[in-house]
Amino acid sequence: MTEVQLQDYLATTYPRENERHEWKEYASLKHNFGGHAGEDLISYVAAFSNLEGGTLIIGIRDQGHVITGLQDPAGHTAENLPERLANKCPNLPTEGLRVEEFITSDSGKRVWVVHIPKHRPRRPVIAHGSKWQRLGDSLIALTAEREEAILREPLQQPEDWSRSICPEASLDDLDPAALMIARNNYKIKHPKLAAEVDEWDNATFLNKAKVCINGQITRAALLLLGREEAVHHLHLSPRITWILKNERGEELDYRHFNPPFLPAVDDLYLLIRNLRYRYIKDETLFPEEAEMYDRFVVREALHNCIAHQQYQGNTGRISVVEMPDQLVFLNAGPFLPGSVENVIQRDAPEPDGQNPFLAEAMVNLNMIDTIGSGIKRMFRLQREKYFPLPDYEIGNNLVKVTIIGRVLDMAYARVLARHPDLTLSEIMLLDKVQKHKPLTTGEVEHLRKRRLVEGRKDSLYISSGVAAKTSQNVTYLKNKGLGNAHYEGLIVTLVDSCQGVSRHDINELLWDQLPLQLSEEAKTKKIDQFINKLRRQDRIHNVGSRTQSCWVSGKAVSAALGPLPQKAGRLIEGEQESQGI
Repeated sequence: MTEVQLQDYLATTYPRENERHEWKEYASLKHNFGGHAGEDLISYVAAFSNLEGGTLIIGIRDQGHVITGLQDPAGHTAENLPERLANKCPNLPTEGLRVEEFITSDSGKRVWVVHIPKHRPRRPVIAHGSKWQRLGDSLIALTAEREEAILREPLQQPEDWSRSICPEASLDDLDPAALMIARNNYKIKHPKLAAEVDEWDNATFLNKAKVCINGQITRAALLLLGREEAVHHLHLSPRITWILKNERGEELDYRHFNPPFLPAVDDLYLLIRNLRYRYIKDETLFPEEAEMYDRFVVREALHNCIAHQQYQGNTGRISVVEMPDQLVFLNAGPFLPGSVENVIQRDAPEPDGQNPFLAEAMVNLNMIDTIGSGIKRMFRLQREKYFPLPDYEIGNNLVKVTIIGRVLDMAYARVLARHPDLTLSEIMLLDKVQKHKPLTTGEVEHLRKRRLVEGRKDSLYISSGVAAKTSQNVTYLKNKGLGNAHYEGLIVTLVDSCQGVSRHDINELLWDQLPLQLSEEAKTKKIDQFINKLRRQDRIHNVGSRTQSCWVSGKAVSAALGPLPQKAGRLIEGEQESQGI
């Protein structure tokens, strides 16, 4: 094919916006195959494999997708490259590792498409003695959360509790109203079968929807469609509880929802006070108002609780706690992807989860998405309103998801509004910054590279470039500070204007003007530095004691004592040095 045809093919087949694909120019593999750690080919291969695998296109420029070609393979061929990659990347699977070669008919340019498989269970891939993962266009060290998820991956799938047959249950144990909703949802999910669905009897429909097995009632069928009085067949008491609390955490109201869970989700949604959030009209980029909670976000979060609840060995209780500006969803069981970052970064179906049969039934009844992108959509909907992203807390065999229904930090919201090019992964990092959550060194470096943050790692804030665009100059200056000369000038002005100034007076003058991110100890040391510098320059003098300092103007002391000999000046300076501040 011609160069133009190849460019069109690659742009269509491997879109740059997809996080599983990467374009690299790599004109020569002599230095780019195994060169600088975190930048070369083997690093990228390891990083792709440590997530969900992916595709690396070599010989094409990222900007404009211009084909430059691979001019110097340096002894590498499309046939031997997989073996050489496997030798350089310990634990890299060879199954599915292959290279496609394209040579344009008009210009003779060579392009390689490297197909990289996902890592093996519990075996992260290594390059240059380190473990890598992708973050946007960059590589960072494999995060502790992702490595833990890899090491925790099951070697074999456990028994599916939801698939088991309840031999004593029958079709009469299913709720007629829930069955009607299920049929309508199935038609929405499978519009081509809508005409046939009305002709099916209940047994046929439930088999087609994969809710029942050969007409036999499964645990999944009883959870979603079973009458409340038929729950005893499950030998547990599954329940969804809605709790309303005020801003002090005091319980105001509650309600329990038993099976059938299919209609219960909508009934619970109607209880939630979904008020309208109004923006302050200081930015034309913001909408006038938005609902606190998007219907899809609420339903997706609750459906995930139902699908991934650990029913076996548990009472099956799910909780939804409503507070003035947030919703909290809790369900028992591990979060199999390991972290929400893994879900966002992958471009593939989610793992089967706790209850694969139940999850598939919910897919067919249009309750959850078949390709596992529901969580991604939740994040995008929150992003579009400039609200904080859903917050996942995972641990102690419990998954807690918090949805905040308002703008938490207007500076963060303005950055999203003015930077639509930010990837979802980058927005997740900025969301951590606004929530004051820790970031890894690699994540901080990536945000600095994008000029999105400044400050120390443990006290990041919006950078000056972003602040200038988002009317956050005041906030930026409060975090950044005004420069040493400014603070030193304030001290000199205070001392020149007053007769005898204490350290307490100087602290009171500067304390609230120093950068906000500095701790009290750091502020004290900073003021020490200002005073010592001014004293050494003879601009101020301490005429008090070490513990009871009394600072006076250097001009006044010079006028009273006259010019001092150089030696005497050094002796006086030494004496003053010993006095401290």
